Amino acid sequence: MRNRNGFTLIELLVVIAIVALLMAILMPALQRVKKQAQAVACMSNIKQWSYCWHMYLEESDGRFPSGDGASGDWPAKLRPFYRDRGKLTLCPTATKPYNDGGRVPFGAWRWTPQGGGWTDFEDKQGEDYGSYGMDEWLSDREDENCWRTREQKKASNIPLFFDCVVWDTYPSDTQGPPEYDGIVVLPNEMHLVCINRHKGYINTVFVDLNVRKVGLKELWTLNWHRNFNTEGTWTTAGGATASDWPDWMRHLKEF
Repeated sequence: MRNRNGFTLIELLVVIAIVALLMAILMPALQRVKKQAQAVACMSNIKQWSYCWHMYLEESDGRFPSGDGASGDWPAKLRPFYRDRGKLTLCPTATKPYNDGGRVPFGAWRWTPQGGGWTDFEDKQGEDYGSYGMDEWLSDREDENCWRTREQKKASNIPLFFDCVVWDTYPSDTQGPPEYDGIVVLPNEMHLVCINRHKGYINTVFVDLNVRKVGLKELWTLNWHRNFNTEGTWTTAGGATASDWPDWMRHLKEF
């Protein structure tokens, strides 16, 4: 009688089917674990940026960058305080430049010093690129909305540095959320931070240099500038309910 040394076709098909079934079950779990790990790594980046900002503000006597638009030059302003250029500036979930096919909220901007500063964020020759941004209202200039120094009573509620579509933003309490997930319609600059990068949250450094995640609906309760209405239309204090939000945001936590 001949001994059987291999598998029959039916046995191989059964094994393949079982492996495929296991993969189908495990893949969503593996994807969740991957996204959780990326969110943790992003928070680690943000924490390192809080140290960079601490060193910058120590050297500037607590004053934010001066001049109109100067805050947007933070990659150059903070360069003496950080390494890993092109790595620390990137959220691990958002590393692909827009001009290379990156899409909001998982794309990255570019910057070039040529011509004296910022260029279109699709400039392919950009020297720096990243997926974090700064509150442009933090600037040492004559403007009634600007937070000029870090010494503020509301420092724990003033965003400094965070997940962002581009390198800076000028949010307003009258600006609403994007109608669809991943859509940015300027000049609405709230769209630049209301991005679903970490399952309904963005990672943020505040002016007091504390770091935490911020819910997307919570964005409208933060003190983005001196005259920002933190009890405006898009807050529960201002009467907002779940049904007022776009479909993609309705299940998110209320603030």
